[in-house]
Amino acid sequence: MLSRTADHLYWMSRYTERAENTARMLNVSYETSMLPQSASAATKAWQSVLSISELLPAYYQRHDEVTLEGVLHFMVRDETNSSSIYSCLQAARENARAVRGALTTEAWETQNLTWLDMNRLFKAKKFETDPAKFFEWVKYRSHLSRGVALGTMLQDDAFRFLRLGTFIERADNTARLLDVRFHAIKNDYHGTVPGKGQAQFDFYHWSAILRSVSAFEVYRKVYRNVITPERVAEMLILRRDMPRSLHASMYEVVQILEAVANDHSAETQRQAGLLLAELQYGRIDELLATGLHAYLVHFLERVHALGGRIGSDFLATADM
Repeated sequence: MLSRTADHLYWMSRYTERAENTARMLNVSYETSMLPQSASAATKAWQSVLSISELLPAYYQRHDEVTLEGVLHFMVRDETNSSSIYSCLQAARENARAVRGALTTEAWETQNLTWLDMNRLFKAKKFETDPAKFFEWVKYRSHLSRGVALGTMLQDDAFRFLRLGTFIERADNTARLLDVRFHAIKNDYHGTVPGKGQAQFDFYHWSAILRSVSAFEVYRKVYRNVITPERVAEMLILRRDMPRSLHASMYEVVQILEAVANDHSAETQRQAGLLLAELQYGRIDELLATGLHAYLVHFLERVHALGGRIGSDFLATADM
């Protein structure tokens, strides 16, 4: 398959997944902001949203202070923010348009209609009226895009590069979410709300992390117990049967790389396999003992490097 075609398909799915992940994160943060909390705690919570995407410096170039309204506009509608939902869905649609011949009619129309509908929703002020409903719409359109591709496309290399972009982006986002949320809760809140208040605080914030990756109900089904940081980390890092875990994402990446392997990709496959092996045979007590933050930072560095290697081995551009 032509590298330019693979590049567009890969980034189409990455941008679609990124839009969904941003909607998930903002939806949970928006709902959590409705809980009783101090002004400083609310500001730190929205700062963490920007930190997850490494957008704090860019935000401060346009805004003097971190506010709910400012962050929502910046992360949803700001056309100058390349990671906003608007920009991501625009980029996904443009990449799809460039390779319409590699997509089924249904797959192309799904991407195009998402872009058109988003602009209609913005013009009708639907986002400002009900942010939570808009975020659910973004998630639904992302689900629909993946479902249509799975149900209508030939499962050839074009389909595989679509999937590869999805799982690389998902692994990156889940690791970022875990790192920032765990770090913020540990440093900013641990031990500051004594007794019953601490327990209530922990429940709401750990459940918020789970809800942001659609894992709250799964957690209850698997563990049937109170929510604890250790089990949240275990589920989102090590469990292969959890769709948005690091293990599940890297398993899919390794399988796809094996299917599209070429004469230059042996080292890329090896690096991906090493990441998967650590997740497959890792134990949560060992990860926590050595430091979860250090592990996640190292994981993100390796996923970023893996994305660069995928770019140089298969795609027309190595970074984007």
